[in-house]
Amino acid sequence: MITVRDFYEEFNTYSQVVIDSRKVNSGDIFFAFSGENYNAATRAEEALEKGAMAVIVEDKSFENKSKNIFYVSSTLDFLQGMAAEHRRHIKVPVIGLTGSNGKTTTKELISAVLAKKFRVRHTQGNLNNHIGVPLTVLSIESADEIAVIEMGANHLGEIGLLCNISQPDFGYITNFGKAHLEGFGSMEGVIEGKSEMYLYLMNSQKYVWVNDQDDIQQEKTKGYKKKISFGKENSDYFFESFSSIHRIGISLEGGVQALSRLTGAYNFAHLSIAAAMGLYFGIDKKKIKAAIENYTPTNMRSQIIRKENKTILLDTYNANPSSMEASLKNFADFRGRKTIILGDMLELGIDSEKEHKAIFKMASKMGFDSIITVGEHFGKLNKYRAFGGTASLINYLRENPIISENVLIKGSRGIALEEIIDFV
Repeated sequence: MITVRDFYEEFNTYSQVVIDSRKVNSGDIFFAFSGENYNAATRAEEALEKGAMAVIVEDKSFENKSKNIFYVSSTLDFLQGMAAEHRRHIKVPVIGLTGSNGKTTTKELISAVLAKKFRVRHTQGNLNNHIGVPLTVLSIESADEIAVIEMGANHLGEIGLLCNISQPDFGYITNFGKAHLEGFGSMEGVIEGKSEMYLYLMNSQKYVWVNDQDDIQQEKTKGYKKKISFGKENSDYFFESFSSIHRIGISLEGGVQALSRLTGAYNFAHLSIAAAMGLYFGIDKKKIKAAIENYTPTNMRSQIIRKENKTILLDTYNANPSSMEASLKNFADFRGRKTIILGDMLELGIDSEKEHKAIFKMASKMGFDSIITVGEHFGKLNKYRAFGGTASLINYLRENPIISENVLIKGSRGIALEEIIDFV
């Protein structure tokens, strides 16, 4: 059985690493990930015909070393090991990001700012798990000058694993919120799980970025010397916020102001870390301003859509009690009539009933013109406009159009509330 080190030394001139046989091109390495009802090793020969440099399989009957088809006991372990080996060979500074909310928005803002000076490699889409992070690491090229890697987790030990693979030189945790409670077990479990990044950075004597307005971040990094802070006047970096027509902005030194296309005060911390990192890496304030102002959220995260006489706030990529509360408070400040469409918050485990009740109770007291819910958890609480799924809501909206000028659409990814956008 071939070792990671031997394989990397022989095939480190690969074009890219792929796990989908349909996407194989010349010079690629194909990892044949199999499912319960599918043996991807059956695609090994096809991948070679498309020009694959090598294929990794975990079905020994398909091994053919003369054709560069190699058997390993676990394609996942081998992929992660190869990524760690690649990371040891590259000298690119890596910024690691995790947190309960705002990871992807923060990653994209930081990447946009840093791209004003550097060739940046960053996590594509939401490839932030035990497979996505290795693929991102393996995509880093010698010409890249900095990498920004997003790390997601829904159980203890995962962030530690991803840090050992990506070996970040800088790290930042956006926040600690009530996300993936089913996997982490409790809010304490969330804090412990996300803080695995701090443990890696401190044990490796790497740099930790800290939002001084977050008490948990301050406590977890107390006394650590290699800390870069923002958020308060005595921090290393300090910015002030402003807003205009539902959009949040950030004031830099010297009278430079950047009005983003994001909504909500909760996004100010994301703007701040992007600006702070830009300044730290020597990027001109006017270029930071341009990067922030040109960044357009198109990923169903705090996305404002103007449609005829309506302002729609689409935030359906994910939802948990922390992000739901922030979205509701922000939306309550919109002027005019307001309708909210809330989808269930998933992966809350035994806390699901309690957390849905708390959110629905809060929403009911905020003076919205109408509350529409989708999903069984909110459906048990909503006596008026409750729907089991998006299809039934769409049928309702066809006959009962929303008349409010403002509409918030917020729910977990699994509810797929974005499907209703054409009917709002």
